[in-house]
Amino acid sequence: MDIIQHSIAVGKYLVSPLIRHQDDGHFAASVSIRSGHGSGMHDRVMRFTPRFASHATAVRYALDQGLCWVRERNPRSHNAPLALACAG
Repeated sequence: MDIIQHSIAVGKYLVSPLIRHQDDGHFAASVSIRSGHGSGMHDRVMRFTPRFASHATAVRYALDQGLCWVRERNPRSHNAPLALACAG
């Protein structure tokens, strides 16, 4: 699983893609969105159903979906990078 290299801090959130290589050669994508510190820390994890042919595509999708989630809750984060449309 790949977390550290691709994490992005946006305001009080840390968006981290979680990518798994599947037995069929494809990649599964999830994203962790953390906020807070210590005993007040909250970590939301979202798993996505699409499978991806490359690790890079899975990372980009997970990051984009995590950043969409952050933007919906914090409009001031509109300057964070985004390449794909938010799933809805």
